[in-house]
Amino acid sequence: MKKNIIKLAMLFALMIFGITACTGSNTSSTDTSAVNIDLTVHIGALSGPTSMGLVKLMEDAATNATKNKYEFADLSTDPSAFVAPLAKGELDIAAVPANLASVIYNNTEGGVKVIAINNLCVLNILERGDLVKALSDLKGKKLYATGEGAVPEYTLRYLLKKNGLDPDSDLEIKWCADTTEALSYISNDESAIAMLPEPFVTAAMSQVEGLRLAIDLNDEWEKADAGCSQVTGVVVVRSEFAKEHPEAVEIFLEEYEASMAYTAEDSDVASTLIEKYGIVKKAAIAKKALPGCHLHFEKGSGMKDMLEGFLKILFDENPKSVGGTLPGEDFYYGI
Repeated sequence: MKKNIIKLAMLFALMIFGITACTGSNTSSTDTSAVNIDLTVHIGALSGPTSMGLVKLMEDAATNATKNKYEFADLSTDPSAFVAPLAKGELDIAAVPANLASVIYNNTEGGVKVIAINNLCVLNILERGDLVKALSDLKGKKLYATGEGAVPEYTLRYLLKKNGLDPDSDLEIKWCADTTEALSYISNDESAIAMLPEPFVTAAMSQVEGLRLAIDLNDEWEKADAGCSQVTGVVVVRSEFAKEHPEAVEIFLEEYEASMAYTAEDSDVASTLIEKYGIVKKAAIAKKALPGCHLHFEKGSGMKDMLEGFLKILFDENPKSVGGTLPGEDFYYGI
C-alpha cells in the first residue's frame, strides 16, 4: 500500500512538472490564454456604423461566452462623449471616428492608441431626380449635407477638388445640424441633392419617395487614387491600459475580429442584434444598410498604412481636424 502511494505521488509530481514546463515555454506577455478573471474591460460605442461590428461581442459578453469580461457603456450619439471617460480611465476601449482618435491622442499627450480600423467610407450622394451621375454634376447646384467640421466635410472637399470643383464657389453646400434637419429639406424639395451617411441613407430612402442613391463616395475615393483609404471609424485603447494589460487587448482584438466577420457574413442575425442593442432602430434598415457601411477590420501595420495617409489628408484640409498635429508612431498599437 505504501509503495502504491509513493508511486502515485511521483506520478503526480511528474504531471505537475510537465504542465508547468509546458506553460512556461509558451506563455508570453501577450499570451491570450492567460485571462485575468478579475479584470473588466470597459468599452464605449456609438450608435451607427462604427458599432455594428461589435454586436456579436456584445451578445457573447451578455451570456459570459467571451474570454475577457466586458462591460459596455450606454450607446452615445455624440463621439465627444468618450473623451473625458477615456482620459479619466472610466473607459478602456472605445469605437470612435478616425479623426477623433487623433484629437484625443493629441489632447491627452499620447493617452490613447489606435488598435483597429472598423469602417471605411459610409457617405453617399442622394437625389430626388436623375441629374447627378458624377461629382462634377454638382456644379452650380445646392447640396444638403451633415458633418461640418468633421470627416464628412473634409472628405467632400477633397473629392470635389479631385473632380475639378471648388467647394467654396462652384456649388452651394447647405450644412445641416443633423440628419433630421437634412431629411426635412429633402422631403420638401423635389430637386434636393444631399450627402448623408449610412444607415441614414437607407432610412431616408424608405421615407422619401423618389429618393435614390446617386453616388457611393467610397467608390469615388477609390477612383481618386488618394494613396490611402477613407477611414471612418477606428477603435482606441487607453495607453496605460494597453501597457498594463496587453493580453486583454490581444484577446479583445481576436474576439472583435470574429465579431466583425460574423456581422458581415450573417446579416440576418447580425441586423437583429443591431436592433436589439440600439445601434440602429430597425433590423430591416440595418440589414439593407450593412453593405454600404463598408465594415472593414484591420490592425497592425495594415491599419497604420491605411490610417496614416488619411489623417495626413485631413491635416492638409484643416490641422484642427486631427488635433493640430499628426500623431506620432506610438499612436499605432502593435507596430
